[in-house]
Amino acid sequence: MAYALHFAATVLACWLTAQVLAAATWTWRAPRVAILCWQSVGLALGLSAMGLPMAVGLAAYGRPTGSALVALATDLSHGTLPAGLGAAHLGLVGVGFGIGAVLLTTTVRSVHGAVRAQRRHRDLLTLVARRDPTVPGALVLDHPSAAAYCLPGVKPRVVVSAGTLSLLDRAELEAVLTHERAHAQERHDLVLLPFTALCRALPWFGWVRDAHERVALLVEMRADDKARELHAEEPLAGALRRFAAAGHRVTPAGALGMGDRDLDVRVQRLLVADRPPRLLGAAALAVATALVALPISLFLS
Repeated sequence: MAYALHFAATVLACWLTAQVLAAATWTWRAPRVAILCWQSVGLALGLSAMGLPMAVGLAAYGRPTGSALVALATDLSHGTLPAGLGAAHLGLVGVGFGIGAVLLTTTVRSVHGAVRAQRRHRDLLTLVARRDPTVPGALVLDHPSAAAYCLPGVKPRVVVSAGTLSLLDRAELEAVLTHERAHAQERHDLVLLPFTALCRALPWFGWVRDAHERVALLVEMRADDKARELHAEEPLAGALRRFAAAGHRVTPAGALGMGDRDLDVRVQRLLVADRPPRLLGAAALAVATALVALPISLFLS
């Protein structure tokens, strides 16, 4: 049962790490590091949720989960099982594989759903959007509401509304366009997809849903950082204020929108010149790496 306890300890460590990350404010100063930490927590949780019932079911072998699975396959091929390994234990192994299948299926479904939504919206844009020489590289929708978003994919699209063009001055518009291009360049849609899949596969973990929300905000902060590298803080902060004042915005399915999340928090963050916490970030990455390393080592041993 020692290996099962290792998986159980990893699940608990994932929960504790998620609580610390959710409460921490240093993550706002180093969003890319924080995103990597959240991804590690998500991967460790998925592997441990799958490995825990397997390890309990295979406890009779007294081996790491990977070796025990190989031994089980060998025994099943010979029609023999060790003493203490019955139908209930095989059922637990099946539960572990079932969790893995659910995780894989929900990931594939999330990818498929996002790709379909992006394809539909891309086709729609060819009909209703137009090019504008004042915003090179972007598409313009003739709509009075303020909207700016990135439609990611192999051929990403940056889209702004006519309302946005009238709302922002030139410097603010350039900062917004850089923000949206950062989403496309760093494939932030793929960063979010595993957390969407985890929410569907493990709905009983409320903190998994919270993790999705946190990562979505960190993705926006990361794009904010890319924009202020080229345009400084004030133009982007001004654009965020104007989006907040403009009211409700709806971003299409499969897209990443400029003004979707916690605009006031993002403005406050932009105007506070804090350096990224290098030592704290390195320590957090070390913990996250250890979280992932334990379940992987048990599966590979």
